[in-house]
Amino acid sequence: MRSLVVTVLAVVVLSGNAVGQSPKQTSVLEQKIRALEQAQVDLLLRKDIAALRSNWAPDFVVNNPFHVVVDAAQGPIAAGTLTYVSFVRDVERVLMHGTTVIVMGSETVVPSESSADAGKTIHRRFTNVWMAGS
Repeated sequence: MRSLVVTVLAVVVLSGNAVGQSPKQTSVLEQKIRALEQAQVDLLLRKDIAALRSNWAPDFVVNNPFHVVVDAAQGPIAAGTLTYVSFVRDVERVLMHGTTVIVMGSETVVPSESSADAGKTIHRRFTNVWMAGS
């Protein structure tokens, strides 16, 4: 399904463990995750691949818009062949399970002129998995 993009982020710096936290602490963690999600979008729009890579785990894997599961470091974003003029991510749900956080929602993107589907508005779903690093 072309509109479904599943991104698995294997590591991110998370402070604390969501299990057993008070609602206020959980809310703070959720806010951090939402900020990290937006930061990824902002970096992608700025084409700051070095900063994007600094947030990626060595084993970060994506199911890209071309229906191929790839190591992110070898994928079209890292190669600079997939860029966007517009990228809006709507986080609909944040689920916390211990040191793992699952983020689900929708995205509306417009690829740039150097990318496949340039100029087209594409609506798709996403699931991101964030895990605390060691």
